[in-house]
Amino acid sequence: MSALWQEVLPDDRALSSMTLAHIDAVMAVETAAYAFPWSRGNFIDSLAAGHTACTLHGEAGQLLGYFVAMAGVDEMHLLNLTVAPPAQSRGHARFMLKELGGRCGRQGARKLWLEVRETNARARNMYLRLGFKYVGVRKGYYPAANGKREDAVVMSLAIEAVDNALE
Repeated sequence: MSALWQEVLPDDRALSSMTLAHIDAVMAVETAAYAFPWSRGNFIDSLAAGHTACTLHGEAGQLLGYFVAMAGVDEMHLLNLTVAPPAQSRGHARFMLKELGGRCGRQGARKLWLEVRETNARARNMYLRLGFKYVGVRKGYYPAANGKREDAVVMSLAIEAVDNALE
């Protein structure tokens, strides 16, 4: 079993389906975490489209993070994975990715795709540690300061790797 997907924290977290009732708390985290956050409409549209969307709460009910992913033919595309800034570096992103990987396997997805800002070395390194591979670059994908655009690094993970680690 791969140590990359082993849980390292006590299980005092609860993952649940994101609903419209979560949007205010999600938006508070989103705007605290990013200089160029998703809009309220992005989250509402994702829920209306039936995308996989979950929130992660601590034992006191506080929002620790969330993810939104879109299913495709034999694949899943991670659109947003965010951990609240005060809760970062505690394994919550790994926890959510483990759950998403399991859902991918159960839904028949063979790959999990994502884009990450080229300047977000911390996230890129985490994804690499979890087994994601570099696929390419999307030029000018993200908005950046002063009206500029930032490249996105495209990464993918073979779901078989997650399935094997979860056995």
